[in-house]
Amino acid sequence: MTNNTITRPAKAIILSAGQGRRLLPLTESTPKCLLPVAGKPVLAWQIDALLAVGIEEITIVAGFQAGLIEMLLQQRYANHPAIKILFNPFFEVADNLASCWIARTAMDSDFLLLNGDTVIESALLTQVLKSEPAPITLSVDYKNTYDADDMKVQLDTDGWVRQVSKIIPPHQVDAESIGLIYFREQGPQIFRQAVESALRHPAELKSWYLSIIDALAKQHLVNACSVKGFRWCEIDFIEDLARAGIIFSD
Repeated sequence: MTNNTITRPAKAIILSAGQGRRLLPLTESTPKCLLPVAGKPVLAWQIDALLAVGIEEITIVAGFQAGLIEMLLQQRYANHPAIKILFNPFFEVADNLASCWIARTAMDSDFLLLNGDTVIESALLTQVLKSEPAPITLSVDYKNTYDADDMKVQLDTDGWVRQVSKIIPPHQVDAESIGLIYFREQGPQIFRQAVESALRHPAELKSWYLSIIDALAKQHLVNACSVKGFRWCEIDFIEDLARAGIIFSD
């Protein structure tokens, strides 16, 4: 008998520790993840999408104005006790690799890892959850040209990730990472060990976790899942908020 049931991860981790200084003055006293998109905070869009696909266990790594994030959870998700916060005390001096280190104990089974500034729809999550099994699955989209701020991806002929970086030469770029990764099988253990190993070196405090994914891609551990045609928007600049509002206004 064929089993068409989607095997859903037990949990999700959302990295929301940063302030989002490129969005000042909007983020002067409000973390980027709480900025409104079509009348709802970015973080609420993410949590609602996760709940819609059956993911109840959600860990949010908070830092800047963490109390406001706690307030949002109390107001909107009091009936979801498996949604919790981990505080990252290094958010002012470290990048998101440190947030992954803070959440490493939650990486003990299949999980989704989301950047705290990417608004997504639940159908996009379903697409990723149905993707071909791989230790690590990087969600990617495609466009005609890529700018300096895009997290660029090079793929091999079979769709596996060769490298992911902002500085891939234009002629090698095939896609962009949207800020959503699915870890399965041995993927959670591999990633957790790589994070722990990297942060034994103080210089890595300033690293992005995608530097780890880039290294693991060179070991043929990272597949790609296209989310082309699904709704998502990364919030980096004030104009991104307006664009996200249009995309998610329905």
